This record gives sequence, C-alpha cells and structure tokens, in this order.
Amino acid sequence: MTTYRDAGVDLERAEEFTRYVKEKVRSAFPTFRELGPGGFAGGLELGGYREPVIFSATDGVGTKLKIAQEAGIHHTVGIDLVAMNVNDILTTGATPLMFLDYIATGRMDLDVLRRVVDGIIEGCRQGEVVLAGGETAEMPDFYPPGVYDLAGFCVGVCEREEILRGEDIREGDLLIGLRSSGFHSNGYSLIRKVLRDRGVKLSDSTDFGAKVVEVLLTPTRIYTSSVKRLRERVRIKALAHITGGGIPGNLIRILPEGIRAVVERRSLPENPLFRWIQELGAVPEEEMFRTFNMGVGMIAVIEEGDKEKALEALGEEGFPCGYVERGRKEVRIL
Repeated sequence: MTTYRDAGVDLERAEEFTRYVKEKVRSAFPTFRELGPGGFAGGLELGGYREPVIFSATDGVGTKLKIAQEAGIHHTVGIDLVAMNVNDILTTGATPLMFLDYIATGRMDLDVLRRVVDGIIEGCRQGEVVLAGGETAEMPDFYPPGVYDLAGFCVGVCEREEILRGEDIREGDLLIGLRSSGFHSNGYSLIRKVLRDRGVKLSDSTDFGAKVVEVLLTPTRIYTSSVKRLRERVRIKALAHITGGGIPGNLIRILPEGIRAVVERRSLPENPLFRWIQELGAVPEEEMFRTFNMGVGMIAVIEEGDKEKALEALGEEGFPCGYVERGRKEVRIL
C-alpha cells in the first residue's frame, strides 16, 4: 500500500502548521473575523467608503531567500514579503487592508515555517494589515531539501478621488525621499555574485563593522505609518516605490508626459552598504543606480510650498532629493 506520506507529503504535519498559523493570527489580529465559508478564502468588511476602489498587488522576496536559507535565519524574509507588497499598494493612494501568503517547500520543516510566519505576522503589524489567509504547498519532487519559496498578496482600498495618478505633477514640484533600511529585497543576484567572486562569506565582517549576514538580511522598511503621517499634512501627487530598476526605473513610472524628474545625488543619504558592494564588485555607478535603491525606499512628489510640513511629518526619515521640471519624460541623476 502506497500513501501520500510515502510520496513525501505529510498531511498531519501540514495540519499542525495550519493550526499554528491560525492560533498566531487569532492572537495577532483579534478583531479579524473569517467571513468566507469553510476558510477557503479570507473576507474583510468595508465601511465608510462612497466610491471604493480596490487595489491588489503580488510580489516575492527574490534570491534574498537563498541568503536566509544558507544562514538559517528565516523570520526577516517574512517581513520582507509583506513589505514588498504593502509598499506597492501605498503608491496607489490606497490603505492596505489584508495580506495573504503562499509558501512552497519540498518538505515541511515546522520550525523553519513557524519562523517565516512569525516574520510575516510582524510585517503585517508594521504594515497595519491583517493576515487574512494563505497556502502552504509541500512538493517533494519539486524543491530540494531545505529550500522554500514565498509569494505574497496584498489588497487595499481608497476612494476613487484619492487615487494617486500623478497627472497633476508640474514643473517646480519637489521630490521627497524616504530612507531605506538597506538593500531591501532587490539586487540580491548581483550581491551574491559579487560575494561569490570575491570569496566573501556570510560570517565575515564588512569594513564598517557589521557582519555580512546582518547587512544582507536587514528587513525591508514598511512605509505605511510614514505615508499616513505625510498624507495627514500635505497633498501627495504621486508615490514611487524604489524596487528593482532603482530610482530611474521606478520614478519614471509615475511621471506624466512632458515632465522630467531630477534627482540630486548629493542629497541622497550616506549608506556604507552601497559603497561597500560597489567597491567590492567594481560595479559601475550607473549599474548601482539601476539595480539598488541607493538609500531611498520611496519617493513622494509634492508641491514646493509643502516642503517644510512634509519634512516635519517624516522627521529623520524624510529628505528632499530633487525636483521636477519640463522636458522629455525621463529621470536624471545629477
């Protein structure tokens, strides 16, 4: 007699993990109620909206997962997973409401998966969303031992009139940057190649004191509270989440035709991480800006007259990083 367990899938272990997740969710989000019948999907009641528009986003963590799995540190990538999705939702003007995760692995290691989920729940707390559901797939013939993959999904809502379209961006508007916490979750294939080519180990120390593994697994910053404070004080015309493609590849996405964004290199925050990886791998400056966030996790476009109120709202997290002018639709780094 051949069973599912013989094929490498342990349903009892999967049920144990499901129970763990449900208990953690009930504890972390006590006001959340499962509205969907049978628990096949998560539901969230909406109230107080006249013309609600629903936004959704999906993303993963990329090859940062390989660092986490090699190091045996699994909770930080759970935070990353939430961050990459919540930050995308924020750029629309929507309030992030609910998050779902998908975890795929060859064999369920309950200790590892619990730490991943603990990180996801912490990310949900920071992002002010509820963990409304998820799926865990055990696929022994697909993933080798010790390997798992993550995907996340976020849903948000806003009034139609509050959508950040960027249509009214004008010459003279300012760019306000929000500091990143480091590499976030982009550029890790390049980072890993540089480390491999130079023989650098995760346990090594960087030339600015921190361990390599600590630097690489610093979680992505989640900007929910920052954007909320900013919107309470000023009118945001557009928001760009600086992910893969760097500042040029993401800022251009929110510009209307006939508008050029100018980012002043000297105004960007000093972060030794980027200089370290650039010098270690002899990475050209242009490639650095095209691959990494260079210390800027998000950029807001506001009117010039709102500069002081915006900086006051953001505190040390915010800084002016450029301006908008007429010209061909492009991003210049000066």
